Amino acid sequence: MKPLVSIIMGSTSDLKVMEGAAKLLDEMEIPYEVNALSAHRVPEMVVDFAKNAHKRGIKVIIAGAGGAAHLPGVIAALTPLPVVGVPIKSSNSIDGWDSILSILQMPSGIPVATVALDGARNAAILATEILATGDAALFDKMVRFKADLASKIDKANRELAGIKMPFKTN
Repeated sequence: MKPLVSIIMGSTSDLKVMEGAAKLLDEMEIPYEVNALSAHRVPEMVVDFAKNAHKRGIKVIIAGAGGAAHLPGVIAALTPLPVVGVPIKSSNSIDGWDSILSILQMPSGIPVATVALDGARNAAILATEILATGDAALFDKMVRFKADLASKIDKANRELAGIKMPFKTN
């Protein structure tokens, strides 16, 4: 089984967050790989990875990073593949804002789709949606996934309807 998605993180301290992406990809039965790469500590490895990922069959890269969070942008600059960035609130982060802005504010021509702080699950959902544009079976899985989300809201509203409060009108 060859990976279609690559989950990359700046260090293994980011694994707790990035596991959210892996779990969603497992649910969708999408093969993926997980690696640690640092734009600052091993820049040559990052260049090699980014320039060759598409040659190995990777279709989407999910890159998480905290602090200065250069990893997603560096990868996006070097690959023709879509990159989904996950800003991570790390131990050296300024409430996560440094990570968010480092990933979000990319120059024209070097886009990184950026999800919420610690939003690795959403990154995997976006990667799945990208892959689903060319895969009918995966597209059907995404349709069911979204329908399940909607059914949870329907259930919540039925439960809320049963709650009685003095001035509640519904």
